[in-house]
Amino acid sequence: MPRFPGWPNVGPGFLFEVLEHMVTIRLARGGANKRPYYRIIVADRRRALNGNNIERIGFYNPLATEKETKLQVNLERVQYWLSQGAKPTDRVADLLKQAAKS
Repeated sequence: MPRFPGWPNVGPGFLFEVLEHMVTIRLARGGANKRPYYRIIVADRRRALNGNNIERIGFYNPLATEKETKLQVNLERVQYWLSQGAKPTDRVADLLKQAAKS
């Protein structure tokens, strides 16, 4: 007998897996054509990539010159969101490693 009417009979971790990682740390693209500029944001994973976000925690400018800042991240807020269960994308995880080294 299923636990909930209309739900399939699934294991005890199913609901946790569904609710897990509802918040992600990801990149939102900005800038002009062929001049990308990315904001590092905390967002609900169901939202559009450039839609509403919960918080902006940094930026990444891949085409930065020597005078400009290429990567800036608020590591304190990143640690907070990671402790709350947010999952960074692969690219953001690499950027966070770079930010931690510098």
